[in-house]
Amino acid sequence: MALTLYMDHHVPRAITSGLRARGVDVLTAYEDGAHELEDVTLLDRASELKRVLFTRDEDFLVEATRRQEVGIPFYGVVYAHQLRVSIGRSIDDLEIIAAVGEEADLLNEVKYLPL
Repeated sequence: MALTLYMDHHVPRAITSGLRARGVDVLTAYEDGAHELEDVTLLDRASELKRVLFTRDEDFLVEATRRQEVGIPFYGVVYAHQLRVSIGRSIDDLEIIAAVGEEADLLNEVKYLPL
């Protein structure tokens, strides 16, 4: 079963559009009405929806690490640095993650792009 993605509000529209053009199931925080939520709540929201959160915001790395340390579950975070990972590379790698990734691969984990 393909993984579904949840896009933080810091993700450029080009990444979301590129993934959708390739048939990846993507929901943005804005579309979900959650674009003004705090990072902690946004990560909870993605987990409620059983979607892996994609972000380019380093603050999510801090929150994910905190949750790992204290045992608070989350559905998974994929992070790409804004300046070091291109939009095209982000699309390519996220497509791979969505297509072949398993829930167990990302549950309570952080994956970094590029792969």
